[in-house]
Amino acid sequence: MLTRRELSLSVGALALTACSQTQSRAEASEGKVTNTSTSNIDWANLTEREWSERLTDTEFRVLRKEGTERPFSSELNDNKAVGTYVCAGCALPLFTSDKKFDSGTGWPSFFQPIEDALGTKVDRKLFAARTEYHCSRCGGHQGHVFKDGPAPTGLRYCNNGVALDFIES
Repeated sequence: MLTRRELSLSVGALALTACSQTQSRAEASEGKVTNTSTSNIDWANLTEREWSERLTDTEFRVLRKEGTERPFSSELNDNKAVGTYVCAGCALPLFTSDKKFDSGTGWPSFFQPIEDALGTKVDRKLFAARTEYHCSRCGGHQGHVFKDGPAPTGLRYCNNGVALDFIES
C-alpha cells in the first residue's frame, strides 16, 4: 500500500511529465525548431510511436502517413520573409526563400530544393503516377513535384505547409 508521501510524489512526477510534453508540443506548434542536425537522433529508425509523440496529429498524418493538408490552410503559403524552409520532422533545410514562388495552388511551392535535401518515389495513389518527394534525412512526406513550374528548372515542388517550419534569416 502507498503512503500519502509516495502517492503525492507519484502524482507530482506524472504532472511534471505531462507539463514537459505539453511545453514541447506547444514549442513545436509555434514553429520553434528544437531538433538539429547535430543531435544524436537516428531519424530513419524512429518508431511510429516515437514520431506520434514528437509531432502534432496533423504533422504526423502528413509527414508519416503521406497525407495532404487542405489548400490555402498554411500560413507559409503567403510567407514572403527571407529565410530557410526546414523539415517539420527533423529540421533538415529543404528550400531557401529565394526559390519559392506563388503557384496559385494553395500550397507553398518552390522551383528548386537545396542539394541532396530530398528523395523521390513514384506515387500511384491517384489515377496517374506522380512523383512524391520526402525529406532525405527522416523520410517525412513533403509533397509532389510537377513539371509546370517557372524557369530555370520548370519544376514545381508543391509542399504541405504543415510539413515545413520556417527559419527567418
